[in-house]
Amino acid sequence: MTMDEDIAHVARVMAPSLRAFRGEPVLPPAYWRKRLQRIQDEFPLNELQTFQIERLLGELDRFEAERADEFTGP
Repeated sequence: MTMDEDIAHVARVMAPSLRAFRGEPVLPPAYWRKRLQRIQDEFPLNELQTFQIERLLGELDRFEAERADEFTGP
């Protein structure tokens, strides 16, 4: 799998896996964050790949913030 294919795979399956089991993650945000950070740390990335990974990390941040709001409520 190429780096672009790996990033595209994460982009395709991350969001559905975060809400797949009755709204609960099949794979937790920590798994996706670790996977994305490993890609960042271990491979030379071009500008587009860096942008894509940063966008995915932002999606994880938003997901975790939404979950925190669910538990704290108004």
